[in-house]
Amino acid sequence: MASDRRNFLKTGLSGAALAAVSMSIAACSSNKTSAGKEEGCCGGQGDCCKNAELKISFQEGTAPGENLNEKFDFMEKLGVVGFEPGGRNLKARLPEIEQALNGRSIKVSAICAGFQGFILSTDAAIRQQCLDTMKEIIEAAGQLGSTGVIIVPAFNQQLPVMPHTQETRNFLCEQFGIMGEWAAAAGTTVIFEPLNRKEAFYLRQVADAASICRDINHPGVKCMGDFWHMTGEETCDMGAFLSAGEYLQHVHIASRKRRSMPGEDGEADNYVNGFKGLKMLGYNKYVSFECGCQGDRATVVPAAVELLRKQWEEA
Repeated sequence: MASDRRNFLKTGLSGAALAAVSMSIAACSSNKTSAGKEEGCCGGQGDCCKNAELKISFQEGTAPGENLNEKFDFMEKLGVVGFEPGGRNLKARLPEIEQALNGRSIKVSAICAGFQGFILSTDAAIRQQCLDTMKEIIEAAGQLGSTGVIIVPAFNQQLPVMPHTQETRNFLCEQFGIMGEWAAAAGTTVIFEPLNRKEAFYLRQVADAASICRDINHPGVKCMGDFWHMTGEETCDMGAFLSAGEYLQHVHIASRKRRSMPGEDGEADNYVNGFKGLKMLGYNKYVSFECGCQGDRATVVPAAVELLRKQWEEA
C-alpha cells in the first residue's frame, strides 16, 4: 500500500507540485514547537513572498482610548493600518467613523459580523432577518471601503438549525451567492469565518470555507482564518492558509491559550508557521486583533504588535 502511494506521488504530481507538498509538510513539522527561523517557506525569496505584507488591524476594543480619535492616535503611533469595526448599527455610525478616519493612514479592514438572525435557521423569517441586516451592513461596508463583512452560517446556540446535509450546503451556496452579488455591487465581499467546534460546529476548518467559496465561484464571496480557532481545529497553520489560496480575505489573531493579546500566553504564541503560509500566498490584506487583554493595554498591546512583526520577519 505504501509503495502504491509512493508511485502515485511520483507519477501523479509534477516536480513543482511535489516540492510544494514536501515543503509544506516539512515546515509544518518543524514549526510545531520552535519559534526560531527555519528552512521551509520561500525563505523570503520569490515573487509571492515579495508581495506579502503584514498589515496589522485592530478591532474597536483593542486599543486604549475613550473614543475613536484617541484609539486611532494610539494605533498610528504603533503603525497599525487597519480598523475592524463591528457591524451592528454600522449604517448609523458612518459619519462618526468617516470623520475619525479623515486624514489618517488607517483604513477600514473587515467588518465584524453584527447581523441578526442566521442563514441556516429552519425559520424563514429568521433567515430573512439575516439577509436584510447583512444587506444593510454590506452597503455600509462598501461606503467605508471595507475588505468585507464577516459572517458565520450558524453558531451552536442558534436553534433550530438545518441538518448537515448536501441539500443544506447547496442552500448555503445559493444564499451566499445572493449576498456575494450585493457585496460585489458595493465594492466589497462577504467573508466566511470558520470557528472551533465549541462555538460553531457547522464550519470549522479553513479548507471547508474555501471549498464553499470555490463552489459558489463569485468574486464577492471569500473566507478567512482565525489563529485562535485554528489552534483547536487545524493540524497545520501553514496548510490551512494555503488551502484557502485566492479566497483568503482576512485573518484574525489572538493568544493561543486564553484568546488574549498575542504574547500573553508565552511560548504558545507562535505564529511563524502560519505567517510562512501567508507569505507563500503573497498575502497583503489584514491580520486583525480579535482578543481580550490580561494586562495594561498601554504596554501589552505595543508588545503584541512587536511580537507579530518579529515573527513575520522570522517566517
